[in-house]
Amino acid sequence: MAEALPRDRATRPGRSVLGWPLLVLLAVVVAVANLGGALIVFALGAWVLPASGLADPGRVRLANVLVFAGYLLVALPVGFGWGSLRFRLFGRAARTDPERRARHLVLYGPIRIVTILATLWLGAVALFGLLNLQFSGRLAMQIAETIIIGGIATCSLSYLLTERILRGPASRVLSGAPPRRRRFVPGVLMRAVLFWALGTAVPVGGLLLAGIAALVFGDVTAERLAVMVLAIGGAALLAGVLTTIGAARATSDPVVAVRRAMHRVEQGDFAVRVPVYDNTELGRLQAGFNTMAEGLAERERIRDLFGRHVGEEVATAATASEEVELGGEIRQVAVLFVDLVGSTAMAAERPATEVVGVLNAFFGVVVEVVERNGGWINKFEGDAALAVFGAPNHLPDAAGCALAAGRELAGRLAAELPDVTAGIGVSAGDAVAGNVGGVRRYEYTVIGDPVNEAARLTELAKAEPGRVVGSGAAVALAGAREAARWRLGDSVQLRGRSEPTRIATPC
Repeated sequence: MAEALPRDRATRPGRSVLGWPLLVLLAVVVAVANLGGALIVFALGAWVLPASGLADPGRVRLANVLVFAGYLLVALPVGFGWGSLRFRLFGRAARTDPERRARHLVLYGPIRIVTILATLWLGAVALFGLLNLQFSGRLAMQIAETIIIGGIATCSLSYLLTERILRGPASRVLSGAPPRRRRFVPGVLMRAVLFWALGTAVPVGGLLLAGIAALVFGDVTAERLAVMVLAIGGAALLAGVLTTIGAARATSDPVVAVRRAMHRVEQGDFAVRVPVYDNTELGRLQAGFNTMAEGLAERERIRDLFGRHVGEEVATAATASEEVELGGEIRQVAVLFVDLVGSTAMAAERPATEVVGVLNAFFGVVVEVVERNGGWINKFEGDAALAVFGAPNHLPDAAGCALAAGRELAGRLAAELPDVTAGIGVSAGDAVAGNVGGVRRYEYTVIGDPVNEAARLTELAKAEPGRVVGSGAAVALAGAREAARWRLGDSVQLRGRSEPTRIATPC
């Protein structure tokens, strides 16, 4: 299955679940592994096992060579043909639900391959057992034992190789559907124990059987026994190390993939996903990581949208606290209020889409300048915006930052939006900062005299040449460096206020 198995292609009778390049690779790898195992078993039977008691050892060896060559000529095409059929879609299930059928074939692919190989190896056990029975019962038993042990080790290695080759198709059939526990598919613990038994215990058991036979019959010379131990032990060592490495990689590869993906998540890459190709607990670990990454990506998207609506500082403070309480606390803050001039006339004279475009460009400059100076936009009010400095996060020089933002904003608007005129007012002082509203709907805001004063100063700023006016209180609270950039003027009585406000403008 070179792709995700489109339904129209999968329903064609006899359609292969795997692409032909993958089928050829699978056939070649499995054939080479089993041919190598067969040659090792044949070498052990022909030149290592004791041949005492045979009238004509040369004739026995020649007969086994001829039968071995003939069996290979028959077993190879039978195995290829049978394996190809096992990976094709047939029957009613292929027509009604080809995706489910393909999933079943791919996930049980290693078991299907091992079933074919085990049948062919058992055929060899029966064939060579009967062939050598006419020469010697002991020889027939030894040959059968050797073939069984070699077949078990080779089938184990073939299972691991097949499982590794089928990772690509397995990841496609498992995409969107987490793996679940299946019959006849060993879990992680059982797989480790099983492959230790098949790759190490069984070959070593063959070595023990050879030693027991030598003790029982007593017709094996020390030299022959040494050769048997070296040859069978070497084969056992080779089979054991290959099977152990394969089983270890089958367990470690999914874990390493998840570990690397977790490292990327730690770096902020929430789009990372790991392919799910293992059908054991490790596959559920892979699928679980992908689910976690999707949840984190969704959480980050919501947090980003939340931050865009209420400001990054407020969003961070809200998500950091376990409970949100209504009410607030007295904080020393600075407030910048900016209001567009002539917006009513503009809305009446221009199309609505054009007005929205002008407002977006205007507010884009406002947001950029305010955030660069450490503040955040508390709210947009039609054609005006209220920015807060010093709450909810503490700002060492909130008043100085607000005044600097006012000066910069006036310059940016004049340079980038010459057709737009806006008044900017800056004030500072004590205000209540906290959550205002109801339990089901509330917002973080600041309430107090600085907010009202900044709004009234904005009206004065619209008539000033520089379009920005600050309060004397804000200049007094600002740092010396920023305060030196402002010139104090006369005090005026602002609308709605009982105390006069001293006016400050940029130098």
